[in-house]
Amino acid sequence: IHIENGSMYNTPPTFSIYIANKMFDWIKRQGGLKAMNELSNKKSSAVYETLEQSNGFYVNSIDKKYRSRTNIPLRIITNGIPNEKLETLFLKEAIQSNMIELKGHRAVGGIRISLYNGVTLEETNQLLNFMRTFQTNNS
Repeated sequence: IHIENGSMYNTPPTFSIYIANKMFDWIKRQGGLKAMNELSNKKSSAVYETLEQSNGFYVNSIDKKYRSRTNIPLRIITNGIPNEKLETLFLKEAIQSNMIELKGHRAVGGIRISLYNGVTLEETNQLLNFMRTFQTNNS
């Protein structure tokens, strides 16, 4: 449409196009879509495995067949109920460890792990190590 109208139809979102191009180039350098899919599976599998091995300390209440590989909500549970004080402490200590934006959606609360393409496996493992240490120190 833009070309047919001499670019007068509307101003294209140039910054968005520029950023998308940068991301597409980065994805190619990482090995393409197949490699990104494999990485996404590794990261999300590691997170869900850590949750399952926490003996109910970290709980994701989403049915397994509907779970996301990208955004993983969870709650910290003590005595069978969500412990908002521990979740607040978790978020505070995570920030001190340079892990940000882990707070869950304001309507749901809890914690949300976002495993977007730019999040590396190393960064995911850093978070999982933090989670295991936090559980050990607060169980």
